[in-house]
Amino acid sequence: MTSGQSTEMTAAALLAAANEALIEAGFQTGRFDEAERLTRSAREHAGVERDPAAEAESSILLARILHYRCITKLMSGEKPDPDDVAGEQEECVRAMAEYEALGDEAGIARAAFNYGVFEQVLHEDWDAAMPYYRRTESLIPALEATGDLYTRSEIHRHLGFYHLVADKQPEVAVEHLQISHELREQLGEPRYEPSGMVALAWAERENGNPRRAVVLLHRAVEVARAQGLLPGRIADAEAELAQAEAELASLGGPEAGL
Repeated sequence: MTSGQSTEMTAAALLAAANEALIEAGFQTGRFDEAERLTRSAREHAGVERDPAAEAESSILLARILHYRCITKLMSGEKPDPDDVAGEQEECVRAMAEYEALGDEAGIARAAFNYGVFEQVLHEDWDAAMPYYRRTESLIPALEATGDLYTRSEIHRHLGFYHLVADKQPEVAVEHLQISHELREQLGEPRYEPSGMVALAWAERENGNPRRAVVLLHRAVEVARAQGLLPGRIADAEAELAQAEAELASLGGPEAGL
C-alpha cells in the first residue's frame, strides 16, 4: 500500500490494514515499518475525524508493534533498541489514559494487558506485571461482549506463564494455556497457533505429560512451517519438540502413532 493510497482511507480502514501488516511482520517477515507507518497515519486520520476511539486503538497497536519489534530482536539474540522500549512504554501509558477517558472497559483491558506484557517481557518483572494482568482478567466479560478472542487468548497465555514459571503450579498453568489454545483455534488465524501450542506443550511437560507435549509440538512445527513463520519461531518449536521427544524416550514411552 502506498502513502497516497493510505491518505484516502479512513482511520478504521488504516487500523485494519495496520493490524494485518503487524501479524505478517511479527510472525513471517520481521519488518515492521509498514505496520508502524499505517498506524501513525491512522492516528492522524483519527484526529482529523475527531474519533477518540480510533486514536486509542492507534496507541494500542503502536504499543504492540514496538513490542513485537523488541521481541523479534530478542529471538534473534539481539538487544532491543532503547527507543523502541521507551516508545512501547509511552504508548501503553497513553492507551490506558485514552481508554480510561472513554470509559471503555474492553479497551482498558487491552491497554492494561499490553503494559503487563511490557513489564513481564522487557523488564522481566512478574511483580510489576501481575497487577495489570489481574486487572485485565477481571475485565474478561467486557472482552467477551466485544468478541475479542485474541486478547482473551493472550491473557490466559500469560497467566499460564505466570503459574508455570513464577508460581510453580504447572497444573494451573495447563488450565490457562488450554483455554488460550482453544481461543486461538477459534480465531481462525493459523499464524497465532504455534506459539499457543508450544506454550501448552511446555506446561504439559512440566505437569508430567510429555506424550501430549509431543503431539502438540508435532502440530506446532507442522503449522509453523506451513505458514512460513520466522526462522526463530520455527526453530523454537523444533527445539521444544526435540526436548519433549527425548524426555518421552527416556521414560520408555513409544513415539509411534503420535
